[in-house]
Amino acid sequence: MLVFGLLALSGVGRAQAGEPAQDSLRITYPMDETIFPPEIVSPTFVWSDANTLAHQWRVVVRDGAGRLLSQAVVEEPRWRPSEAQWNHIKRQSILHSADVMVAGVGQDQRVMPAAHVRIRTSKDKVGDSIMYREVPLPFLKAVQDPSQIRWRFGSVDQKAGPPVVLKNLPVCGNCHSFADNGSVLGMDVDYGNDKGAYAIMPVLKRMVLDDAKIMTWSDYKPEDLELTFGLLSRVSPTGRYVISTVKDRSVFVATPDIAFSQLFFPIKGILVVYDRETKKFAALPGADDPQYVQTNAAWSPDGKEIIFARAKAYQSPRLQENNSAIVATKDVPEFTVDHQPFKYDLYRIPFNDGKGGVAEPLAGAAANGMSNFFPKYSPDGKWIVFCKAQNYMLLQPDSELYIVSTKGGPARRLRHNTSLMNSWHSWSSNSRWLVFSSKVNTPYTQLFLTHIDEDGNDSPPVLLERFTSSDRAANIPEFVRIPSDGITEIKEQFLDPYSFLRAGMVNENTGDHKGAERIYRRGLEVAPKDADLHNALGWTLFQEGRSIEAVEEYQRSIEINPSSAKAHNNLALALVDLGRLNDALGHFRQSVAIDPKPEIYSDLGATLARLGQQSDARAAYQRALELDPNNASANFNMAVLLTQSGALVDAEEHYRRAAREKANAEAYNGLGYVLARQDRTDEAIAAFRKAIAINPKFTAAHQNLAEALTKAGKTEEALAERGKVEALSVR
Repeated sequence: MLVFGLLALSGVGRAQAGEPAQDSLRITYPMDETIFPPEIVSPTFVWSDANTLAHQWRVVVRDGAGRLLSQAVVEEPRWRPSEAQWNHIKRQSILHSADVMVAGVGQDQRVMPAAHVRIRTSKDKVGDSIMYREVPLPFLKAVQDPSQIRWRFGSVDQKAGPPVVLKNLPVCGNCHSFADNGSVLGMDVDYGNDKGAYAIMPVLKRMVLDDAKIMTWSDYKPEDLELTFGLLSRVSPTGRYVISTVKDRSVFVATPDIAFSQLFFPIKGILVVYDRETKKFAALPGADDPQYVQTNAAWSPDGKEIIFARAKAYQSPRLQENNSAIVATKDVPEFTVDHQPFKYDLYRIPFNDGKGGVAEPLAGAAANGMSNFFPKYSPDGKWIVFCKAQNYMLLQPDSELYIVSTKGGPARRLRHNTSLMNSWHSWSSNSRWLVFSSKVNTPYTQLFLTHIDEDGNDSPPVLLERFTSSDRAANIPEFVRIPSDGITEIKEQFLDPYSFLRAGMVNENTGDHKGAERIYRRGLEVAPKDADLHNALGWTLFQEGRSIEAVEEYQRSIEINPSSAKAHNNLALALVDLGRLNDALGHFRQSVAIDPKPEIYSDLGATLARLGQQSDARAAYQRALELDPNNASANFNMAVLLTQSGALVDAEEHYRRAAREKANAEAYNGLGYVLARQDRTDEAIAAFRKAIAINPKFTAAHQNLAEALTKAGKTEEALAERGKVEALSVR
């Protein structure tokens, strides 16, 4: 595969006719036969030279007839012509290629063998502007502090590069798309306490992102009680409709690796259409089968057809236990640890004014043993370019771009894919330019252009070097059919408490309590009397072991909202941590009086038990189990109390319930203990082994297993367990 770009590149130069290629000097960018847009600003020519005698380099550019267009002598292995020089080169290289020669010059002024590349200027302008997102890496940084994400908008003729038009969002913003005439912008925005929120607004030079522009995919069949993010939404060509994956569930793993810092792909979801005129949602028949995940929807230029990625929806007993739209490493180790395959095929379906139809596989992009995703129609209706990788979807190192006729047929790999991740592509409105993202040069994703001719042939890509920052990845580029000054500012005006609450909770979920504290405090500057923010701040302080400060925040929350069951419960937990058990009892009781939850009754009982009030503790556990007979915490606590009172048979049943509801090492250890007390040694050994399987470092379970093995006469196994106890004790 070909590799190109500004850094660590390996493009191949072309020797003059009759000369052997020189390995010592190679022009690495641009590649031979590169086609540049007529309006693009001056690029940087880059070469590598292994000849240590080279003191300077001479650059000569000639037209197809051999006439001199430009020349320079430089001290470094790179050259950027002035804009005047570059414009002259472009004018003279439209009909015929220009020849760029680079040769090393020794200190004795001897000119060494040269390398050549041919470049050409297209008659086809890009014409459109590009909107794209810049994200700090690793991606976990953006998750923990979404205000660092920013959006740029501009064109390839801007010398300083596209300006930032949106920044400092307090919540995460994601995929954006435009109506084909550039009149409507849609964007995923985690507005308020809702990951399904979506902003839709008319395109103006200065836009305001406020409450009035927000709808939410969560409004589609909320009675199902299924969480929705609304993934990879796309505005229709006319701007009337938006289509998205809803009722979705995705694997998401953020890692500290800079280059590939997340694994993200949906494993469940249907396609739903929002009609902006009627304000109604409707599933798209033919792409709404819950047996499949249906995602990556893209509109045909006339809006009459949808193409999307489809795979068999993934389910497991572990996933059925939770209602989360995001599943992490612990939930799907089959993917995140064992790397089990997951592949998508591309399907097409008539839109039929929202009535849908029969989904059919796209020949050339389905059943090929690969994962096919991110399809995009060319505006002239001739081609579909899509990504192909061995597995999964977003940010795959082996992702490559393929082109296929919209009628289907053999798919061709674009000749000039880079060697590392080709993705997030968009067509210019004249169907002659494709912008895409790649990591070939640097872990920070860059944007490239390639020219596509009428037969679907691509040219060596052009790096949009002024589009990329050294500290951020550029992704989700979208061609927009408006001038570069068509959008100069997008200002958000929904700095509401819920947005800060949501952003802080994201940090909590990633274990970044400092980041959560920072965001909650920023939110309290906007809304100092928001009870939920005070409660959330208290919780993150509690997680950091700062219980005294947590108590103060919980008390402020309760002063503002005395009827918050959550704040009363959290305050009680912090008071328990501080040893103020009697004070904690009062707040536990207030919490269950407001919202009688079984887990809070269980905590109340545990606190009563610590105070020696066993009868009251048992009553609290019993109340919890009346509300939820399978509550793991209440069953475990009741089992402990019964064990202490000698009611081993009853304790056994509660330990079994606790272990069955939640694979809990402590529950299995307790079960083993009461079984051993009943002289059911073999059953006890099995229970202790299950506890250790869940938590191999559970010292008490190893000790109990050793004693049970001794009782069973299994001396050698018992000695081995005691050795493990000693090893764990040393650690």
